Amino acid sequence: MTGPATPLFAANWKMHLGPRDAERFAARFAGRYAPRSDRRVVFFPPAISLPAFVAAVAGRPDLQAGVQDVHEEVEGAHTGAISAPMAAQAGARWALAGHSERRREFGDDDDTVAAKTRRVLEAGLAPIVCIGETLDEREAGRLEEVLERQIRTVLAGLDAEDAERLSWAYEPVWAIGTGRTASPADAEEAHGIVRTAIAAGAGSGVAGRAAILYGGSVKPANIEELMGAPGVDGVLVGGASLEPESFAEICACPLAPR
Repeated sequence: MTGPATPLFAANWKMHLGPRDAERFAARFAGRYAPRSDRRVVFFPPAISLPAFVAAVAGRPDLQAGVQDVHEEVEGAHTGAISAPMAAQAGARWALAGHSERRREFGDDDDTVAAKTRRVLEAGLAPIVCIGETLDEREAGRLEEVLERQIRTVLAGLDAEDAERLSWAYEPVWAIGTGRTASPADAEEAHGIVRTAIAAGAGSGVAGRAAILYGGSVKPANIEELMGAPGVDGVLVGGASLEPESFAEICACPLAPR
C-alpha cells in the first residue's frame, strides 16, 4: 500500500443474525449492492454464523468476513472462546479487537486488546483495532490522552510490517447505540489525533496509509457527510448494518475525491 487506504465499510452484527439469517441477509444484500473497485466491504457476523455467511458470499470476492473477537491464547481450556487460528479456519479474513462493548462488558483492557491484536496478526488475519473515549472521559478533556494511550499500547512491540496491517476504528462510546452522532468536525478532530498517535508509534508513512474508520450511530442519513469529513477512511456500522437495504445504501454512498 503506497497511498491513502481504500475506503472500508464494515458491518458489526454483534449478537444478531444466526446462520440461517446470515444466509438470507447475504442473498438480499448481494442483490442490492454491486461490486465496486473503489471501496472494501467487510462483515463481522457472530462466530456461529461465520461459516454460513462465508459460504453464502462465495461467489462475491468483494464481500469479506471476519470475527468480532478472539481469545488472547491460541488454544486451551477457555470454554466459549475462539482463537484467531480457529477463526481463520472458519473462513475469516478479518477480526475486530477492542470493541467498546468488549472493553465495557468483558473487561478487555489495553493490554488485553494488544495481546489479541498480536494473535490476529499471527493468524494472518487483518485486525481492525477499536479505540475511543467514554462520555466522562470526553467531558473531562481526556480525548487525546485516552486515544494516545490505547494506540501506544497496541503498537508497542509491533514492527513496521505488522503496524502496516492494522486498520483502526474510532468509536466515540457516547455515540454507540444512543442515537447521538459525533459531528463531522468531531470525527475530523479525533481522527487527526489517531493519525498523529499512529505516526508517533509507527512512523508517518504507516500513519498516512492507515485506514481509520468512524463508528457510532452511522446510518444512511449521515453516511455521506461522515465520509466527507477529512481523515475518515470508512465506517464501522452496528444497527444500520442489520438490514440489507440499509447497509447496501451505506456501502454505495458517493465518495469524495481522495
